Amino acid sequence: MSKKESPAAQSKTDGLASLITEVRALIVLARNAAASTVNTLQVRTNFEIGRRIVEHEQKGEKRAKYGAELLKALSAQLTNEFGRGFSVTNLKLMRQLFVEFRSRIGQQAIDQFRIQQIPSVNFAQPSKGQTAPDQSGIVQISEQAIRKSPFTLSWTHYIILLTIKDPDERSFYEIEATNEGWSVPELKRQKASAVYERLALSRDKDGIRKLAAEGQIITRPEDVLREPYILEFLGLDEKTGYSESDLETAIINHLEHFLLELGKGFLFEARQKRFTFDEDHFFVDLVFYNRLLRCYVVIDLKLDKLTHQDLGQMQMYVNYFDRKVKLPDENPTIGLLLCKSKKETIVELTLPDDANIHAREYQLYLPSKELLKAKLIEWTRQAENQATEEE
Repeated sequence: MSKKESPAAQSKTDGLASLITEVRALIVLARNAAASTVNTLQVRTNFEIGRRIVEHEQKGEKRAKYGAELLKALSAQLTNEFGRGFSVTNLKLMRQLFVEFRSRIGQQAIDQFRIQQIPSVNFAQPSKGQTAPDQSGIVQISEQAIRKSPFTLSWTHYIILLTIKDPDERSFYEIEATNEGWSVPELKRQKASAVYERLALSRDKDGIRKLAAEGQIITRPEDVLREPYILEFLGLDEKTGYSESDLETAIINHLEHFLLELGKGFLFEARQKRFTFDEDHFFVDLVFYNRLLRCYVVIDLKLDKLTHQDLGQMQMYVNYFDRKVKLPDENPTIGLLLCKSKKETIVELTLPDDANIHAREYQLYLPSKELLKAKLIEWTRQAENQATEEE
């Protein structure tokens, strides 16, 4: 039989566990802060390198050949001295970073942002009788650079952002990646799934401007909606038959990805939530709660074209949650029907104007950004023409 641990020993064990927890938290915090500092300083330095390349090119011959030769020579020298990371391609990206972001940062901020010339310092060990050189200026410059940096992501994030030509779209992804802590793979996925265009299609002209300036701000049910929802991560092939149960199971198996696709503030509560009245049982496919809107979001999955019966059933689900489930200080329930196709006329004629029910299409493959952009342009023109007619 093993000896029972004494109260004193148990106390020491508990105290050690507490100490380990605190020390672990400190180490993780320090490493995260160090990584953030390194990322900030790297992007800030690359911006400054890009600035100096541009300024040097403007002083030299205004020919493409001159610029190409300049980058080759600079790349060879820097690679020889500092190693990898200074290829011609990377130097072009640094130059592009300065060109694309200088207007956003503003000239005054850029001037304050400039890395000062570092005086040459002899790092050799001092001879007998000499004092060591003062290196405090370099440390101060580095800290000042970090505090003033307007860049919030890693260099790899900015390489992806530089592939986006539209400044408004680029600004949106930068803000969202910063606020939501998107990893590089997640930023790639969000960009590939055209989340900016899909959110923009659910907004008016002022709303699109806000997307670019502030990112996605959640204040009303419409702010969390997208069109269409992209579920390529489920691994379902549209060419093969699958049931609503298959779709639901795939969503649960990839719940983390689905929550990211739904957007901000969603918490999963239940699958096949049952409620009963008049001795009949009803089942809601998926139930979520949005902590930003402080309301339930009930989702029903439809494989085929949306019908008025589907909308009527969702109205019943929403009424049940509003009357039987939600608390008095919570906001009205949102009903979301995810379907393969819908007709706006059916939705408009079936639901009252103030219904908190929304139908959105989903697809199992990444969308064509060109098609969505064309659709967004067409939608904007229609909205402008309608506004002109009303005036």
